[in-house]
Amino acid sequence: MMNAAANAMDNALGQRPTETPAQPKLDHDHPMKALTWNGKKKIECSDVPRPLVTDPRDIVVKVTATTICGSDLHLYTGSMVNMKDGDILGHEFMGEVFEVGADVTKLKKGQRVVIAFDIACGSCDFCKRQEYTACQVTNPSKLQKEMYNHHITALYGYSHLTGGVPGGQAEYVRVPFAEFNCLPIPDDVPDEKALYLSDIIPTAYHGTELGKVKEGCSVGIWGLGPVGLLAARWSQIKKAGLVIGIDSVPERLDAAKKMGITTINWKECNVLEEIGKLCPTGLDTSIECAGFEYAKTWLHKIEIAVGLETDTADILSEIIYATRPFGHVSIIGVYSGFTNHFPIGAMMEKDLVVKCGQSPTQKYWHMCLEKLRSGEMDPSFLVTHKGSLKDGPELYDKFFNHKEGILKVFIRP
Repeated sequence: MMNAAANAMDNALGQRPTETPAQPKLDHDHPMKALTWNGKKKIECSDVPRPLVTDPRDIVVKVTATTICGSDLHLYTGSMVNMKDGDILGHEFMGEVFEVGADVTKLKKGQRVVIAFDIACGSCDFCKRQEYTACQVTNPSKLQKEMYNHHITALYGYSHLTGGVPGGQAEYVRVPFAEFNCLPIPDDVPDEKALYLSDIIPTAYHGTELGKVKEGCSVGIWGLGPVGLLAARWSQIKKAGLVIGIDSVPERLDAAKKMGITTINWKECNVLEEIGKLCPTGLDTSIECAGFEYAKTWLHKIEIAVGLETDTADILSEIIYATRPFGHVSIIGVYSGFTNHFPIGAMMEKDLVVKCGQSPTQKYWHMCLEKLRSGEMDPSFLVTHKGSLKDGPELYDKFFNHKEGILKVFIRP
C-alpha cells in the first residue's frame, strides 16, 4: 500500500535534472545476470541488458564480488518505499575496470576497484565539506525532496527514493564520477576483505565517529548484524572500555562473545535493567545498527500494520533511556519515514547529543584500507555463506529468516 502510493506520487512529480544520468545507456545485444526486485520477498536472478559508459566520467566495472547487506532486507520485505519491479539490487560490490569513459585518466582497464555505495560528484559544496551522502547533483528524485525538504545523494540499488540507480548484485555496473567513487585495491588485499570497504567497514566506523567513541568509554550497540559487529570491533580498536551488544539471534550473540564483548539477549531479559546493572549511570555512547522495521511492542506493530507510522521508535526509545545524561546517541540503522511515541522529552532533558546518517564512505576508506592491510580490521569472520547470483534468491531468504547461522554472504557473479 505505502509502496504503491509512493510510486504514484513519484510518477506525478517526475524527476529533476542531475549532473549525470541516474540510468545508464544499455547494450541490449549483450545481456547479463542480475538480482532484481519483483515484489515483496520476490527476488529473481534475471537476464537484463548490460550497462554502457553513459557519461565521459563513467567507468563500467565487471563485478568480481558482491554481497547482501542487512539494509537490503528493508527492500526484500517491501518496507522501503518507491521500489519498482525489475529494479537491480545491491550497493556493496567491487570488480575490475571493464570500460573507461573518455575523461577518466586515473583508472585503467583491468584495475581492481571497490565502489562506494554512495554516489558523490566530489565537487559540489557538500562534497567539498566531505559530506558526500548529501551530494546535491546525483539523485533525480523529487519525491525524496518532498519527504525530507532537501536532496540527498543517490545510492546504488536502493529504491527510486535514492535515485533508482541500478545496483551491484549484477555482472556489470556503470559507475558515475568514477575517479571519485572508486578505490583502487592493492594486490595484497583479497576480494574477501576488500569488498566490505564499499559499505559496512566505513559505515561501522562512521557509527563510532558519530557516537564519539573514545578510550575508556562505555558503548552499547543495538543490532549485532555485520555493521553492529564491526562497530564493536571499531570500538575495541578505539580502546573503549565496556562494549555491550544487544540482539536475540544466537549466532550473532555467539560471534560477539568470541570478540570479547558483553552481550544481552533482549528476548530473555529487560534490556534497561541489564544495562543499569553494568552501567549504573548509563552508557556513554549508544549506537543503533538495526533499522526502522523491527518493532518490539504491539503498539508499534499495530501502527505500522495499519499505516499510522512507517518506522518504529521501540529501539530508539530504549537507546535514549539507556544513555547517560550528556551522552551520545549514534543512529546508523536505516530509517526512512516517520514514527510515533518518540521520547523527545527524555532526549532533551538528558542533554543527549544525537547524530545520525549514511556513511560518507569516501571520507574514511583510505584509513579503513590501511587498517585492513595491517590486520587490525579483518571482516573475514563475518562471512558464513558463499554463492553466485543464481543463489541470490535463496540467500535473501536465509538472511531474512536467520537460517543456517547466516551472518554475511560473499557472492561471485
